[in-house]
Order: sequence, then C-alpha cells, then structure tokens
Amino acid sequence: MSERDWPVEGELVVCSVAEVKDFAAFVNLDEYDGRQGLIPIAEVARGWIKYIRDYIREGQKVVCKVLHVDASRGHIDLSLKDVNEHQRRDKIQDWKNEQKAHKWIEFASAESQVEIKQFEEAMYKDYGSLYAAFEDIAINRDATLSKFSLPKEAIDALAKVALENVKIPKVTVSAVLELTTTKPDGVNIIRRALRSAEPKVDGAEIELLYLGAPHYRVKVVAPDYKMAEKALEKAAEAAIGVMERAEGSGKLIRKQK
Repeated sequence: MSERDWPVEGELVVCSVAEVKDFAAFVNLDEYDGRQGLIPIAEVARGWIKYIRDYIREGQKVVCKVLHVDASRGHIDLSLKDVNEHQRRDKIQDWKNEQKAHKWIEFASAESQVEIKQFEEAMYKDYGSLYAAFEDIAINRDATLSKFSLPKEAIDALAKVALENVKIPKVTVSAVLELTTTKPDGVNIIRRALRSAEPKVDGAEIELLYLGAPHYRVKVVAPDYKMAEKALEKAAEAAIGVMERAEGSGKLIRKQK
C-alpha cells in the first residue's frame, strides 16, 4: 500500500457527495480512487442544523478536512464546516491543476511509450504533486529532470510536454541604478557597467531603461520574488563593481524620491 492510498488527518480533500442522510453525508474522495468518507451532521455546518440538505446535496463537489482515518476499517471521518472559503478555493484550484498534470503525464506516456505509473512514481518521489514537478521542469528544466530516474525518451517527453503546456507565473521587480563618474571616458565606463548589469540568470529576464543621467531603471521578470530579487541584486552588483573599479560610484535605489 503506497503513502497516497489514504489521506492523513488535517489534510484538505476534494469530495463528491454520493448520498445525504438525515444524520450524515457520504462522499467519495476524488483524489484517492473514490475512497468513501463520512461527514457527520455536526461537521456539516456551524450551529444547529434542522435540514441537512439545506447545506449539502447529492452530486455536489465539496472540500473537507480529514478528522480521522482508520485504514483497517476503511473509515474516514471528515468535516465540511472546518474549511473556510479561501481554503476551499485554493484546494479546488490545486485539484484542477493536478488533473491537468495527470493529463500531461498521459501525453508524455504516449510520446515515450513509458508507463504512466513509472512517471508518477519517479515524480512523486521528490514532489508532493505532479503539477509542482511540471512547474519546476518549466522553470529550471535540466536541474529538475535530473532528479527523475526515468529513461531518456521519458525525460525528453516530460520536457516537451512542460514546454508546450505549463504557463509559468511571472512577477516583476524594479529599482533604479545611479551610476556616476568624473572620468573623461565616463560614457564608455557607464556603457560597460550597463552591459554587465544584464547577467544571464536562468529563468529571469533583465531589462534596462535610461531615465536620464545618472539614473537607469533595472526591471526583472522572473517566476517568483526570490529569483527576481536575486537577479536584481546580481545585476546591481555587477554594474556597481564596474563603476568602482573605474574610480566611479554606483548605488541601487529601491524607491525613487
């Protein structure tokens, strides 16, 4: 039995309501091969409940919190009332993303003739979700793919599927570089500094914009703030280093006054 055969206590799970009784609702856990769970009436909603069907109905898709799991009896207790709207939206989005990732695995399997199960076992070893693995492939392809114990044709298929299907989220950060020099060839020094301010940073795009001497805007677009900030600092350090070695000066201004 694998670790994904059963949910764990405290986990949020997506469920399809199968049957509603006066005292409880019976649901199928969509992420666990249809395992069934029970939502007692006291866990359906806060406060006194007169008619349970005012709060839950057959065919409804709900997000529940796992209260207790007894694998030996095949029993899972769930709570609907302990999940707020923000948690529900996030969980549904994660579930939809994972559905897409499973479809991408099917594409990769068909492309490479490697079994779906082999892909899943390799990717779940390092990631809690297939979608997270695909995102990392799209952002940092070679480093991520090197983690997976898969045949070359499977690795190539994963790279192709990620490139064609994963939309990498983007964030933008910017700041102003102030570069000054009193040297006769100051223009050339500043040009060298600006060229050095566009280092190659995997996954990040760096753009420079002239604002009027001695100010230049540095804009970085990257998949996340951590990477964007790292690229911004690297660009600034490179440019300032060139200026200081030429007996000039430079500084990074986060907010223009």
